[in-house]
Amino acid sequence: MSDVYILGTDMIKFGRFPDRTVPDLGAQAALMALDDAGLSINDMEALYCGNLMQSNAMVGQRILREIGQTGVPVVNCANACATGATAFREGWAAIKAGLYDLVLVVGVEQMGKAGLLGGGGGSTGIPTEGLLGSSTMPAVFAEAGQEHARKYGTTFEQFAKVSVKNHHHSTKNPKAMYQIETPLDKVMGAEMISYPNTKLMCSVNVDGSAAAVIASEKKARELGLGRAVKVSASVLTSDRFTERDLTMPDVNTCTREAAAKAYEMAGIGPEDVNLVELHDCFATAEILHYENLGLCKDGEAGRLIDDGEVAHGGRVPVNVSGGLLSKGHPLGATGVANIYEVTTHLRGEAGERQVVGAKVGLTHVIGLGSACAIHVLERVSD
Repeated sequence: MSDVYILGTDMIKFGRFPDRTVPDLGAQAALMALDDAGLSINDMEALYCGNLMQSNAMVGQRILREIGQTGVPVVNCANACATGATAFREGWAAIKAGLYDLVLVVGVEQMGKAGLLGGGGGSTGIPTEGLLGSSTMPAVFAEAGQEHARKYGTTFEQFAKVSVKNHHHSTKNPKAMYQIETPLDKVMGAEMISYPNTKLMCSVNVDGSAAAVIASEKKARELGLGRAVKVSASVLTSDRFTERDLTMPDVNTCTREAAAKAYEMAGIGPEDVNLVELHDCFATAEILHYENLGLCKDGEAGRLIDDGEVAHGGRVPVNVSGGLLSKGHPLGATGVANIYEVTTHLRGEAGERQVVGAKVGLTHVIGLGSACAIHVLERVSD
């Protein structure tokens, strides 16, 4: 099976664009990624589109109406917060299987100030609401953080330091929604949403899009590997059944399983990773995922944030883009935007926020329900 390479990728500046349409936003990122690859829509053999909120509206086909209807197959993906990464993986799998040599992937979402509050309707049986407080996402990740605090003594201050770090990182990312410093006292003193997550410790609902052009090894070599980045692993998991209390969702297991498979597929270990873009939907989530991704041993995540190991310039910088907490979280676009960020560093093109000498990067997204996608990207050897 062919190796897969990223030849072009880009994203728009995340923000709120009430006067634009979803296809318009997606088309902008698609054209930017095609330009980055030095190719056109006429070169693409398929389009994979990730969008959640309009998942029944054939967004991929509507994007092609904006940039060129060439008759190629279009696959529309919806998979909670892992939507964009799932679309990317579907394109990767098609190239891996030998179906295509060049594929365009687009992730796009228009959220405004809305967002996902809970797990949807249609359920039967005993409701979880009221048994453990709430099934809304802020409460779910607050509960997970409190469980980590119970087991390992993680403090409110340590959780808050994640927000301080990611907002600081965003000041060097011109494509982030917010580019502001948030000192520790400001984060801890902000409006409490669900303890221990204050408002500044919750991800930002925004509109956005990101895209990537991916290719088979044969096509990548034909076009030139100068700025190409290899996709060394692509893994998608869901939770296994366990006899546990479903009033407190497990936000860890599918990430741990995906991480183990990704490291095995790429032939590396977590110690080989130079930077990570992970799913910091809430500050508590980032702390948990340090351990879930093997960046440290269980119970050591608080020390990692205290010692600056996950900050820019640290041992393994996490969310140098500003993360979901500051760059923003347009659901269908997030997974592809993470890939754009890591690819930019591996190319040495990240400007002020560049992770110097980065050779291996990892992207991670998780959607409760559940879906976890992890990609390992590697710089092509000089």
